[in-house]
Amino acid sequence: MKRSLFGRTWPNVVAFILFLGLVFPVYWMFATSFKPTIDIISENPVWFPVDFTFEHFTTALEAPNFWTLVRNSLTVTVGAVVFSLLIALAGSFALARMRFKGRRGFIIGFMVAQMAPWEVMVIAIYFLVRDSDMLNSLIPLTLFYMMMVLPFTILTLRGFVAAIPKELEESAMVDGCSRMQAFRKVIFPLLAPGLMATSLFGFITAWNEFPLVLVLNKQAEAQTLPIWLQRFQTNFGDDWGATMAASSLFAIPILILFVFLQRRAVSGLTSGAVKG
Repeated sequence: MKRSLFGRTWPNVVAFILFLGLVFPVYWMFATSFKPTIDIISENPVWFPVDFTFEHFTTALEAPNFWTLVRNSLTVTVGAVVFSLLIALAGSFALARMRFKGRRGFIIGFMVAQMAPWEVMVIAIYFLVRDSDMLNSLIPLTLFYMMMVLPFTILTLRGFVAAIPKELEESAMVDGCSRMQAFRKVIFPLLAPGLMATSLFGFITAWNEFPLVLVLNKQAEAQTLPIWLQRFQTNFGDDWGATMAASSLFAIPILILFVFLQRRAVSGLTSGAVKG
């Protein structure tokens, strides 16, 4: 009995310790953004902010071109996610349902593309965009962000499509649906969990991307929010309060999206199980 109780307890204790280790940096970021500067630079760390201040958030929000950068980030991020999902829906269905020559090579190619670091291609991408006369434009960023998340999206959705029994699709076709109608009415609703997971991954990847926009978009009005995070420097050093406040504002959309998509993913799984 004691061994059984210990066997159930110690994994929970380890998981809780790991949870604290992962959550603490996030807590410290948000807590520091509300601390007065004197508490931030103090030799003795202030674990819990007592004198709350919104001065750092005001400094962050009053940075030049803030709302323009918000618009740019949303444009390239949402565009990359939407385009990658549209292409991945067709690609994942083809890889999961159809048999054609070179199919295995396609899958291996997607895996290799997912593992390859995109940073090594920054110079080649710069010359390509420069020769196309598209520097300081959001279009190349959207296209390259889409290419970054597309391999993962296709591979993930392929697994979801393969897990759906073929009999459901065949039954719909027997009832008079075309293959496209069967996909739209049967397969697509059951892909909700996969769509939520890949959308979240694509959003985080495109939202956080820094090197590419730094190289391609030198004009301040054509940059995105990751560039905004490095602007809080003074002649006396880094403004850590404003940096933490800006980082908190930068992380809030991802946290909101995560909570929203997590709920939708669970409802999608339940709905798919009922329809199946």
